[in-house]
Amino acid sequence: MDLVLQLLFTGIGIGAVYALVALGFVLIFRATNVVNFAQGEFSMVAAYLMVVFSVDLDWPYWLSFLIALAGMALFGVIFNLGVYYPLRHRTYLPVIIATIGASILLSNSVLAIYGPQPQVLQGWFDTPGIQLGPVYLDSQYLLIIGVTILLVLFNFWFFEKTLLGKKLQATSQDKEMASLLGISVSTMIMITFIYSAVLGGLAGILVAPVLFVSIQMGSTIALKAFAATIIGGFGDVAGAIVGGLALGVIETFGAAYISVPYKDGFAFLVLIAFLVFRPQGIFGERVAEKA
Repeated sequence: MDLVLQLLFTGIGIGAVYALVALGFVLIFRATNVVNFAQGEFSMVAAYLMVVFSVDLDWPYWLSFLIALAGMALFGVIFNLGVYYPLRHRTYLPVIIATIGASILLSNSVLAIYGPQPQVLQGWFDTPGIQLGPVYLDSQYLLIIGVTILLVLFNFWFFEKTLLGKKLQATSQDKEMASLLGISVSTMIMITFIYSAVLGGLAGILVAPVLFVSIQMGSTIALKAFAATIIGGFGDVAGAIVGGLALGVIETFGAAYISVPYKDGFAFLVLIAFLVFRPQGIFGERVAEKA
């Protein structure tokens, strides 16, 4: 039982990272009807920005954190203007290909600057964690879980209680109607890209002290987060969060009780099972088509 509780805590911590990135997938998909396959690279770029500011330049950790998030907000603007905006009137396929190309460009650009050697980033806290009965609570995992809970509450408040949040929802549901109501669709999409870039960057910064900062971290997180969005119900915010948490727990228990080398494969086994038996996901609804 002690091991189960320990694995559950670790799984929720990892799953929270997947949930944050999955949330970025969902927000962009709902706003543009396009899957942004560079979402994982947002996490990787933010982690490397933290390495530059806090390790290379030796700036205070909190200042590096704020500047890295501000950099990701600017990066969201550049990504929107450079990748999505020129293709906004095309079909979804050219935009998806553009996001894949941007993902490859970002990975190879960071590789050219920093090389293949993984980087180490320290966490927020000096203490490694606390012992609570039989369960050891790692301080970084506690931070990840705490931030995720706060962001879930913030998302609910923002999208349900604020005028800007309602405008973003209206844009994601029907762009033409939103435009007729006087909502600037291009501005709402810009805000969505900024928010998604910050979410992805935050996930990368939080998980960086647990993992090494490397070129591959973005693609690994993105694949798991993409699987989480499908498991939860593609396009559903609650589904992205639940899917990410569930995937982290499944992966952790699979590594502990079945195989560590194949732990990355458990997420995709679950994904295949959902595609076969419940393709609409946990919160998705089956849509019937009439001939």
